Amino acid sequence: MSQHRAAGDRVTPGNAARKPGASRHSAKHRVARRNTPSSSQIVGLTAALAAAAGAVGFSHSTLASPTQANSAVNLAALSLDSGQQLSGITTARIQARQLATRDSSRVQLADTTKKQSAAAQLAKARAAKLTATQALTAKRANALAAAKAKAELAEKKARESATRCEIMLTGYHITATFGQGGNRWAHNHTGLDFAAPIGTRIGAVQKGVVIFADWAGPYGRQVQVRHEDGTVTWYNHMSKFSVSVGETVYAGDQVGAVGMTGNTTGPHLHFEVRPDGGEPIDPAPWLRNHCGLDPYTAG
Repeated sequence: MSQHRAAGDRVTPGNAARKPGASRHSAKHRVARRNTPSSSQIVGLTAALAAAAGAVGFSHSTLASPTQANSAVNLAALSLDSGQQLSGITTARIQARQLATRDSSRVQLADTTKKQSAAAQLAKARAAKLTATQALTAKRANALAAAKAKAELAEKKARESATRCEIMLTGYHITATFGQGGNRWAHNHTGLDFAAPIGTRIGAVQKGVVIFADWAGPYGRQVQVRHEDGTVTWYNHMSKFSVSVGETVYAGDQVGAVGMTGNTTGPHLHFEVRPDGGEPIDPAPWLRNHCGLDPYTAG
């Protein structure tokens, strides 16, 4: 060792002219060159850092956790030669990438939570709107049902009213009046004749109870209805019956149909009005005064 040092301190023509500090400066450079990594080490370090950077980038793009990214960086660091140390700049870059990865994960997690919260609020709002719509629909349906029931009740009451009247048939014309004489009757005519085609519907003039529904000699098929004030109305010469004795009928309910049964020269309804079931009276003024119907214009 002393020989090597002596040889190094030997004065030669080349170093004789050097200044006293030159040897120390050269020694510093020699030390620096000893610590400078070789080209193969630099290539290895670069590849390791590139792998680490790629792992960090992949972690960011695939929403990997910070732990996975840190593992990739640590693995890249361990892949270097055991004797080599990372520079301060390289360490700072790795730490910055790790921090960016953690921050990115936090941002993505916050964004996902925000979207999930917004979706839940939207679903809740839609459910509330649907519930409100269903409640409104049910309320409207109940209101319609109540209105319909009310209307039906009012109609029923009106139909069943003892004072309501309807003309007995439509599409007719008067062919004989009360008290009219002629050879067609044994006595003067006792009612009103409403001529109409055979089968024309005949209805009760007012609410009452059927007290007779049978054949009545010259009157043919006859129905008698007693009303609440005791008046009895007769429906004669019918082709058929639609009611039976004891049945309650309301104004307009069918009691039979126009026919030619009994003593008749053509299809018609012979209608009579008998207060308290006694002698007949003129049906025309009774219809006008009692029911508000004019038989000469109603049909």
